[in-house]
Amino acid sequence: MRSDDWHLDDWHLTEDLDDFLARGGEFLRSRPVPHIMQLTWTARLRTRGAAAYDAEGAVFGLLEEAGEVQGAFYRLSPHRGLGLTPLTAEQADALAARLVALGHSVPSVSADERTAAVFAEAWQRHTGAAPRESVRLCLHRLGTLVPPEPYPAGRGRPVGERDHEQLMGMCRGFAADVGEAVTIDAGTWAGTRFADKSYTFWETPGGTPVSMAGANPMVAGLVQVDPVYTPAHLRGRGYAGAVTVEVSRAALAAGAEDVVLFTDAANPTSNALYRRLGYVPVIDWVVYDF
Repeated sequence: MRSDDWHLDDWHLTEDLDDFLARGGEFLRSRPVPHIMQLTWTARLRTRGAAAYDAEGAVFGLLEEAGEVQGAFYRLSPHRGLGLTPLTAEQADALAARLVALGHSVPSVSADERTAAVFAEAWQRHTGAAPRESVRLCLHRLGTLVPPEPYPAGRGRPVGERDHEQLMGMCRGFAADVGEAVTIDAGTWAGTRFADKSYTFWETPGGTPVSMAGANPMVAGLVQVDPVYTPAHLRGRGYAGAVTVEVSRAALAAGAEDVVLFTDAANPTSNALYRRLGYVPVIDWVVYDF
C-alpha cells in the first residue's frame, strides 16, 4: 500500500519503506537523538530487505502539515507496538483516530514520556483500551567521555566469528535480565534485534571475556550503544564501564557526532555508572501497553 494523497494535511500510512524514507528521511535525520528509534529500525529493515518487513506486516506513517513532515511512526507488525516521534496532543489524537478508522491494532506505544502519555490518552478515548505503563527508560547522550578510575585489568577486543556462541550466550543473559521474550540461537539470531551490530568484549589478562557491549551501525551521525551486559557473578568489578568506554571511543573515532544509550530508569546502579562515564540524561522514555 502506498499513500497517494501526500498533499493533504494528515497522517499518511504506507507499507513501502523506501517511500516512507524518501518522504520522511530528511525529517528523521534533522533531530537524530529524539528520532533514534525510527532511524535505527528503518536502517535495520532496509539492511535486511523488503522480505523481512513485508512478511511481518510492517506499516509506517508520516504526518504532513503545510507541506512539511511534522511527525512519524513505525509499527513492525500487528503484534508489536507503535514507535512515535515527539507529537503534540492534537497530532497524537489525529493519529489514533486515523489508525482506528483504518482498523489497525495497537498493542502498545513507545515514545518520549509526553508523547507516549498523550497518545495513550487518545487511544483510550477512541477505543476504550486502558493503558498500563510497562517500561520506563532514560535516553542518555555522551558529553565528555570520562574513563573509570581505577580501570580494571584486561583489555577490550572486537568480537569475531569464533566468539559467536559466547556472544549469543551473553545476549541471552541480557534479554533475560531486561525481560525480553526472545529466542536467541544460531537459527534465530539473524532475525533478532541483536544482529546487525558490532560487539566488543572486555576480557581478563588471561583472555576470558567477562563483559560485552554492542553498538548499532551509525545513522545520521548517531551511534547507539546497545546492549551492555556483564554476567551477574562478575559484576561490581568495573568491566561494564570499561567496555562501554571502549565502544564509545570507537564510535567517536568513526566520526559519530552523537553517542547515546538507554538505561532502565528504575536501575540506579546503571544510571549512576553511565553518568560517571560522561553520559547525560536527555529524554525520559515510556512504553504503555493496551
